[in-house]
Amino acid sequence: MEIPRHRTALIRNDLSRPLRIALADGLLGDDRTFLDYGCGRGGDVRRLADVGIESVGWDPVHAPEGPRRRSSVVNLGYVVNVIERIDERRDTLRQAWTLAEEVLVVSARLVDERPDRPASTLEDGVVTRLGTFQKFFEQSELKAWIDQVLDVQSVAAAPGVFYVFRRDDARAGFLASRFRRSGAGPRIGVSERLTLQHRDLLDALAAFLIERGRLPMADELPNHDRLVEALGSVKRAYRLLVSISDPDGWEEVRKARAEDLLVYFALAKFEGRPRLSELPLDMQRDVKAFFGSYAAACDVADDLLFSLGQPERLAAALAATPIGKLLPTALYVHVDAVAELPVLLRLYEGCGRAVLGSVDGATLVKLRRDEPKLSYLCYPGFERVAHPPLAESVSMHLQTFKVRTRRYDQSANPPILHRKETFVGSSHPLRSRFERLTRAEEKAGLFADTARIGNLSGWRTALDETGVDIIGHRVVRRAAGRSGAREE
Repeated sequence: MEIPRHRTALIRNDLSRPLRIALADGLLGDDRTFLDYGCGRGGDVRRLADVGIESVGWDPVHAPEGPRRRSSVVNLGYVVNVIERIDERRDTLRQAWTLAEEVLVVSARLVDERPDRPASTLEDGVVTRLGTFQKFFEQSELKAWIDQVLDVQSVAAAPGVFYVFRRDDARAGFLASRFRRSGAGPRIGVSERLTLQHRDLLDALAAFLIERGRLPMADELPNHDRLVEALGSVKRAYRLLVSISDPDGWEEVRKARAEDLLVYFALAKFEGRPRLSELPLDMQRDVKAFFGSYAAACDVADDLLFSLGQPERLAAALAATPIGKLLPTALYVHVDAVAELPVLLRLYEGCGRAVLGSVDGATLVKLRRDEPKLSYLCYPGFERVAHPPLAESVSMHLQTFKVRTRRYDQSANPPILHRKETFVGSSHPLRSRFERLTRAEEKAGLFADTARIGNLSGWRTALDETGVDIIGHRVVRRAAGRSGAREE
């Protein structure tokens, strides 16, 4: 079956959201070919071609003669939600899947986008006031439908966007990469002539250790033979590296990479873990290095998952973490600091990401203490604006898996943030600036009544009453007679 010819094409001024996400996730590149199946007027095809990606598109209305050829990446962007007949919708998904050599990107509109008063209902969707059909999906419903039609396990890339990988090891590698933390590793000194002479070899070894947390095999290090010739063996090179850096730092790297794998294996339990042979080779080697066997790794992951279901263990982890802002009902953490949380809380957040994927523009993660629910909160200008207003909240309950989006960007009195340093990790480059602002605001008496300053209007009242303005990240006394508090 083909995509119905009455589908309305979307005209965009930039790359579509699903493809922006795929590009950011590293699925698109000049080493891959691309097919837009249902390309509309072809904007995505042109923009990807402009950056060197071999791209083609087909559309029943605007490009009926376009090639429908097998490609590394196939995009089915907001197509299935406009097909009225259920059987045609299934056939379109299957046809797109047959053309995908590596990954199929499927996107559709979610129930939060459904109009309050559609003109009428039709099949399992609605007819809008513009006369177009729309099927609105729950996030979990869209995944279940893709999985059932294609007999696969799709991966949530973002709300309303899913990836379907052709190979099991590619899917496992992508999922594991989501929970692999980046880091600089211990600082390496140059205390001896020997280390200075072989600095390039040691830097390459250090880079691998930071990435994987273990020693490389011969085929994993491009300059392996040179390193062995110069320093005797990889193990001797590692001992030399440890001697000129912080030994505890390398152990921390190893621990972090092992925890990264545990989070992945724990989450994989929900859909059935892959066999060891279905993992990428580098992950198989990670398992052996960190846990000795795959069975042992899965046992540790199961224990971790069991702990997540024990309210007292979760409550203790939430109360004890030094990162984030802990309030009676939830812990709030900057998205960049999630990787620094204890492994149990990383798993809590990972449950949300497994269902939602990445939430566009998310600034903070809210981990509820009183129920299994988390939210991704979008505060545009978090680093630039002293007290940014909340623009959007995307929430998911871990028992019902229902996703709900709430927008605040048109609100006259949105929630705003204070004490921004409490949300970020110790390494955040602006943490000291945030701390100085908080101290100045405390001194000015702006936090005397914290119950009312959580929203914009109450904050402006506090500024008026104390006679100050916030300019940049500074508290500035107003000149006599000046009024109308605002932030600049």
